[in-house]
Amino acid sequence: MKAGLMRARSPLPGFGLTFGITMAALSVVVLLPIGALLGRGIAIGPAELWQMIDTPRIWAALALSFRAALIASLFNLVFGLLLAWVLVRYRFPGRGLVDAAVDLPFALPTAVAGIALGALYAPNGVFGQLLAPFGIRVAYTEAGIWLALIFIGLPFVVRTVQPVIAEIDHELEEASATLGAHRAYTLRRVVLPILTPALLTGFALAMARSVGEYGSVIFIAGNLPFTSEIAPLLIVIRLEEYNYDAAAAIGIAMLVISFAMLLAINLIQIWSRRRIAHA
Repeated sequence: MKAGLMRARSPLPGFGLTFGITMAALSVVVLLPIGALLGRGIAIGPAELWQMIDTPRIWAALALSFRAALIASLFNLVFGLLLAWVLVRYRFPGRGLVDAAVDLPFALPTAVAGIALGALYAPNGVFGQLLAPFGIRVAYTEAGIWLALIFIGLPFVVRTVQPVIAEIDHELEEASATLGAHRAYTLRRVVLPILTPALLTGFALAMARSVGEYGSVIFIAGNLPFTSEIAPLLIVIRLEEYNYDAAAAIGIAMLVISFAMLLAINLIQIWSRRRIAHA
């Protein structure tokens, strides 16, 4: 056998073994649950499935879940970028504490976060009392849902963007400044194109996490139909009524909408990477 055709032996298991383990784990964790949900929908039938979904209450819950997730993820996209930039580029007292606090939503049970936010922003809470004279209500409104979703989604953006900011070569910014570019132009034409794929990834992760959030939302939302009732709560309600077909129908609707949104975000990521590579 020629030397050029020789392949170095790897100390790790071969492709076949690792691929088989990966696919088995992926099937158990992701593919089988999704397949079971879709199989339930096929058993129900398209006509009956649509009849279960096409009700004002379900459409209101779906619209609220995806609207609140989108608003919270957009906020986290901007604020998460600013926070990641400060943590990477600046040194200040308490930086380590702030950096550790970013991971708090990962460690804190979502129900505990919801109870804490509800207690703080309730009309008789610490912050709720301060906002009440201005006619601002957070708890038991859609704004409370935004707050809960911002809390649980922020780490996804920060931790995705932070290492990319750390890898940006300062010489690129210095070269831009040397050529006479203003800071805003350097940010828009030099820094943001590099960060765009990571920002879109963080946005997609935060969005996916927010759409299905339940524990931190129900304690601050108020759970009023047509006002502050989210789709995951409606699924739980149908399960408690032993109406498994209706719960599966709502789950399939959320799955289809989520897949369409993630597909659009991935297409934008591919376009962004190709644009950067071409530039």
